[in-house]
Amino acid sequence: MPDLDKPGPSRREQILAAAAELFARHGFHGVGIDDIGSAVGISGPALYRHFRSKDAMLGEMLTSISEHLLTDGQSRVDEAADPVAALDELIRFQIGFALDNPALITVQERNLGNLTDPDRRRVRALQRRYVEVWVSTIRAVVGGVSEPAARTAAHAVFGLLNSTPHSRHLDRDQMAELLAGMAHGALAATPGAADRADRRTDGGVDMSAGNATSATGTG
Repeated sequence: MPDLDKPGPSRREQILAAAAELFARHGFHGVGIDDIGSAVGISGPALYRHFRSKDAMLGEMLTSISEHLLTDGQSRVDEAADPVAALDELIRFQIGFALDNPALITVQERNLGNLTDPDRRRVRALQRRYVEVWVSTIRAVVGGVSEPAARTAAHAVFGLLNSTPHSRHLDRDQMAELLAGMAHGALAATPGAADRADRRTDGGVDMSAGNATSATGTG
């Protein structure tokens, strides 16, 4: 049953959702204000009651995505029982976001260059902070890995998980499990993981894909 107590999306949120779908399908420059208005059942000029321009719409869209990823990602790490659980939470959080928001993933991937300079700086700053959440978590799990290697590994995993808008051949649950296993496997191959397997005997963790998954109760 639907949650009758949960408020529906505001008009502003409806506009952003429609704009994201259109930007993903046709590109930022291929969509006009009238197209977005038509998608939400209002006239194009009426959109200016909510957003001063199409640029402002894109700026709020990508800024809100970046704020959500940073805030919720950090919360999952803070609430996790240990570093292995924190890494699994980050992986599953990113997977959920990518599977549930393919249009936003596509817009984020393609349209950073279309942001105004102030919006681009803000989005980039938020993205860097989100990456650092991953970097610190990877380094807590994979002993001995350098910061550049952890950062490179994080970006590689983002590339894997964010490719989902282009490869939806399985149902959502199957796709989520496949991606989680692949992400764990990729991180287990990070330089420093294999030669630190003995850490599990002295309070560390085993980052092999199977053990990392079972340690968090997802196997």
